[in-house]
Amino acid sequence: MGRYRPVRRVGVPAAVAVLLAALCAGTGPPDRQGFDPAAVEKLDAAITKVMAQTGIPGLNIGLWIPGRGAYEKSFGVAEKRTGTPMKSDLYTRIGSVTKPFTVTGVLQLVDRGRVGLDDPISRYVSGVPGGGDITVRQLADMRSGLFNYTEDQKWLAGMRADPHRSFTPRQLLDFSFGHPPNFKPGAKWQYSNTNTILLGMLIEKVSGQSLGDYLRDHVFGPVGLDDTSLPTDSAMPDPHAHGYTDFTPNGAVADATGWNPSWGWAAGAIVSTLDDLRTWAPALADGQLLTPKTQAERLKTLPTGYPGISYGLGILDTDGWLGHTGEIIGYESIAAQFPADKATLVVLVNSNIDYQDKNLSSIVANTVTSVLTPGHPWPAPVPVPDAQQ
Repeated sequence: MGRYRPVRRVGVPAAVAVLLAALCAGTGPPDRQGFDPAAVEKLDAAITKVMAQTGIPGLNIGLWIPGRGAYEKSFGVAEKRTGTPMKSDLYTRIGSVTKPFTVTGVLQLVDRGRVGLDDPISRYVSGVPGGGDITVRQLADMRSGLFNYTEDQKWLAGMRADPHRSFTPRQLLDFSFGHPPNFKPGAKWQYSNTNTILLGMLIEKVSGQSLGDYLRDHVFGPVGLDDTSLPTDSAMPDPHAHGYTDFTPNGAVADATGWNPSWGWAAGAIVSTLDDLRTWAPALADGQLLTPKTQAERLKTLPTGYPGISYGLGILDTDGWLGHTGEIIGYESIAAQFPADKATLVVLVNSNIDYQDKNLSSIVANTVTSVLTPGHPWPAPVPVPDAQQ
C-alpha cells in the first residue's frame, strides 16, 4: 500500500544470509531503550532472524510510547561494499511517505481559503482528462480514477534502461493521460501516483513557490524537520544509507542510491531521517499544521478493498495506525502513530527487494509491534499481485 513494486525477487542466497546474520547486532542509545529488557532481547533476535531470511541489508527502527518506553536501533549495513554500519542519523529516501507532506501542503491552502476541497482540479491544472469532474478531495483520497503512470509499460521499460533520467511533472502526467481513466471519479478507491503529482502542481500554481520551497517553509520548518527535504536532483545529503534494488534489466541487484528520484516528485521523492519522521508521524496524526475542521476532513477514511486498511486525505489507517508507507527504488519506509497510546512507529529499510512477494518494511513493522505492542500490531504483509501497485 502506498508502494512502488515494479519487480520481485524471491529467496536469499545462503552466503548473503550468513553475512547478514553477522551484521545484524543492533545498536542504539541505551538511555532510550526503556522497554522490558526481556522483550528487547526477544525483539533483537527476531529482527536478526528476519534480516537473515529476507536479505535486508540495513534497518533503522524506532518505536516510542510515552510513559512506557522507547526502542530505537540500527541494524546491518548502510553500504554493502564497504560494510559501513547503519546508523540512526543517516539520510534515506522515504518514497510514498512523501504523500502526506504534499497533501498537508494542499490542506493548508484549503485552510487559507485559497483552495476548495471540492474544487475541480481543472481550476488549477490544465490538460487533465475529465479534470472538470475530478475534485481536489478525490485526488487526495485516491478516488480520481486516473491511471497510475508508474504502471505504464513504456515508463517501466525506460526506467529500467536509464534510471538516471530526469522527469518533469508534465512528462509524468503524459504517461498517465495516454491511458483512459480506470473508472469515473469517486466510484471507488485505487492507488495512483498521478493524483499526488497533480496536487504538487496545484501547490506550485497557487503558492507561486516551487514544491520543495513551499514544503520547507510551510510543512518541514514549522514542525522542526531540519533534515527533511525534497531534492531537485539525484544527490543525497551526507551521511546517507545506500539503497539496493533488483529493478534492473536483468533482475540483478544494484546500488540505486544515485538514481534520479524525479519520477517520484510530489508522490515519493522526499529525503528524511529517523528522528525527523519520529517528529512527523504525531504531527500528521494530530493535525498540528491544520485547523481541527480540516484535520477532521483528512481523517474521514474510506475503505480501500484491503482488510483493515482505509484511506483518507493523504493518510492511511492501517488497523488503527495513522500514517503512510513508502517505497522508492532502493528504499522502503513506514511512519505512523497509534493515537490511543501515542505510540510512534518508524521503519526505514535500505532495499525494496520484496521477500516472497511481501514488502520488507511491513515485515519489519509487524515483527516490532508483535513483540512490543501485541494488542495492536502492524498487520503482517500478504503477497500482492503485480497489478496492485
